[in-house]
Amino acid sequence: MLRRLHHDQPASFAFTPANLAWAQGQITKYPEGRQASAIIPLLWRAQEQEGWLTRPAIEYVADMLGMAYIRALEVATFYFMFQLSPVGSVAHVQVCGATSCMICGAEELIAVCREKIAPKAHQLSPDGRFTWEEVECMGACANAPMAQIGKDYYEDLTAEKLRALIDRFAAGEVPVPGPQNGRYASEPVTGLTSLKEFDSGRTQYNASAQAAVDLKDTVRRIDGTEVPLRTPWLGQAAAPARTRAPRKAKAAAKTTKD
Repeated sequence: MLRRLHHDQPASFAFTPANLAWAQGQITKYPEGRQASAIIPLLWRAQEQEGWLTRPAIEYVADMLGMAYIRALEVATFYFMFQLSPVGSVAHVQVCGATSCMICGAEELIAVCREKIAPKAHQLSPDGRFTWEEVECMGACANAPMAQIGKDYYEDLTAEKLRALIDRFAAGEVPVPGPQNGRYASEPVTGLTSLKEFDSGRTQYNASAQAAVDLKDTVRRIDGTEVPLRTPWLGQAAAPARTRAPRKAKAAAKTTKD
């Protein structure tokens, strides 16, 4: 499938100070001369900051790593995890359409997205707050059907449950992720039938859902201040990595031809 950059591009991009420190820390994982190996995590953080991956962001990261623009563009357009067009300002809904989810009702979830967000995938909702797409297996087959909304999995969904989730996000809430049918994790819906001695029974949520609850907002953009910067491979706080200064941004917004 041919993937192109969006025709409307912002004029420039820059990491927030905290995200820049994080990016510099990531670069120090790699030997001198191998900084290009950090291309995927840096592009991902740029997307996490802005919501989608813009051409100025791709070129900014390429400059940091001393890479030709075309090499960074090759990475950004190859991997489907990079969003090359604007996403909803509140949330981007990724519905799993692989075998287990499809058998269990993914098509009904997609119908809800078409009804409540937009008729086509990657199309902004009329208010610009939501987008959606169908994706391949997300590894939660025991909790099918499911969708990733923001950074979290919402599992054991029905059309009614997804419709309610979208309404709650629209109202400014961040619903607790994880199973939406009362399950703790991915055990049988009727309860454990084996390994009962490992039944927690003492916490309200599983570890993944609890982490999301602790963070409180897992759909907002990442500015780098959410968690402390850690670079344990250095045995110390990250020092600025040697990077090339990004080339001067053009004054006008860049566009790409279809």
